[in-house]
Amino acid sequence: TIADALKTGGEGEAPRPALDAPQTFAAAAALAHEIEDQVRSYGSIAHLPAETVPNMRNDMYLASETVRKLPGSGAAFTAGELGTLKSFRGGLENGTRFIPVWVKVAVAIALGLGTMVGWKRIVQTVGERIGKKHLTYAQGATAELVAMGTIGLADNFGMPVSTTHVLSSGVAGTMAAAGAGLQGSTLRNMALAWVLTLPVAMLLAGGLFTAFRQVM
Repeated sequence: TIADALKTGGEGEAPRPALDAPQTFAAAAALAHEIEDQVRSYGSIAHLPAETVPNMRNDMYLASETVRKLPGSGAAFTAGELGTLKSFRGGLENGTRFIPVWVKVAVAIALGLGTMVGWKRIVQTVGERIGKKHLTYAQGATAELVAMGTIGLADNFGMPVSTTHVLSSGVAGTMAAAGAGLQGSTLRNMALAWVLTLPVAMLLAGGLFTAFRQVM
């Protein structure tokens, strides 16, 4: 299939053609035309039947990743061709990697309410309970600069990081560098919270989604 021709062979499978091989270009072109034909037949992605959406998104992700890797595959492209590839990839990503407005609003409200309720504990934990001495202005500024740089770097490489985790680690680093000492119990509880956050959030989200699907 077109998808198989674009995927990299796994263990025990026959090796796929190189990314800059003629077969790959032909498969990518065929996949692009297939996506275009399906979208045109329904007018827009929003009008696609629900049962076809997962396959369409998979095809778009596959095409987008292929286009992303093509310039570095050794194939020679003109400036115009690179511009066309970039534009095509941008269109694919606009159709797959977007956050609905209601999600942004809901997350902002949830974060705001959480901060309103728990701000005092957060401030006390970061400022007083990570180290054995209270956080100084210089330590706070240093931790903030480290957090800003780390988050900016992670964003540049598309790496998911937590602002709280980065900032707390920065504060712990300033405490250790200043010789103020660290409170082991606080660090242990924070590490445990970091470890449990992902599985607990996954279980809660999966449970709520299942419940909502039964009701709606």
